Order: sequence, then structure tokens, then C-alpha cells
Amino acid sequence: MGQAWDPQAYARHARFVPELGAPVLALLDPKPGERILDLGCGDGVLTRRLLDMGCDVLGVDASPSMVAAAQSRGVPAVLMDGHTLAFDQEFDAVFSNAALHWMNRPDQVIAGVWRALKPGGRFVGEFGGRGNVGTVVAALRAELAARGLSFDDLNPWYFPTAEE
Repeated sequence: MGQAWDPQAYARHARFVPELGAPVLALLDPKPGERILDLGCGDGVLTRRLLDMGCDVLGVDASPSMVAAAQSRGVPAVLMDGHTLAFDQEFDAVFSNAALHWMNRPDQVIAGVWRALKPGGRFVGEFGGRGNVGTVVAALRAELAARGLSFDDLNPWYFPTAEE
């Protein structure tokens, strides 16, 4: 837990993320009054949109600075690692945009999502897939190997194949 993010730099350099998340929100098809968990809410831009649609939303993120940024937008948000979600059948839906690839123990994440959902609840998530940052991974792998370090031991990402 405790990922380090700079909300101001994120807002400057990754403002495309919530823009690209709009179709994911459409797929979620949120209804006013629904209780929705935003897993990996980041700075809360998309979470705020859910609130503005009349949803009862809670954002969770592993970065204290991003939770603070979300809260500054009026978003109810708490510090929580996506691998250890602490909810029991509380949400009509779980939503995640551009965050799941930062959670590299997918079995734990999915188990937590399942527990968090009410019976009949739905999960809509978007994240990068295999090869998404292939050039970056290759460069990191080579540089770490030159220093006697293993990329696999330090890899923060989960980019699965379509089959996974």
C-alpha cells in the first residue's frame, strides 16, 4: 500500500485518462441512487462524474495524495489497497478505469470485488493489456539487468493477455 503519485503532474500529463474513461462509464450505465465503488479512483475526476449523475459513490485508492485530490473535488474517498478491499455486499456496481494494471495480484483483487458486490451486482473495468508498455518494459528490463537486478522482482504492473 502507499503508492506515491503527484496529483498535479497527473492532471497535467494524464488528463486524457478520464476522457478515455467516458465510454467505460457508459458501459457501466450508472443509475441515480446506485451505490458504486470506484476502485483506483485516482484524483476523482470520473468519480465526480458518477456523483453528478446522482450515484452514491465511494472512491478507493492506494495513494494518499490521490485520495486527498479526490476529496478536494468533494468525492468521498478512502485510502485502501485494491488487493485488500474491505467490503461485504455493499455495492450495486464496482467500476475501475486505468487502475487495475497497477494491481499485480489479480486473484486477490477479483475476490475483493466479488465480496464488495451485492448479489446481482456488476463489475466494469478497463486496464492495459499485454504489450501495452512493451518498449518501456524492455528498456527497464535491460537497465535493471545491467545493474544485477531482476525486473520480475520489481515489476509494479499487471498487463494480462486476452486469455488471462
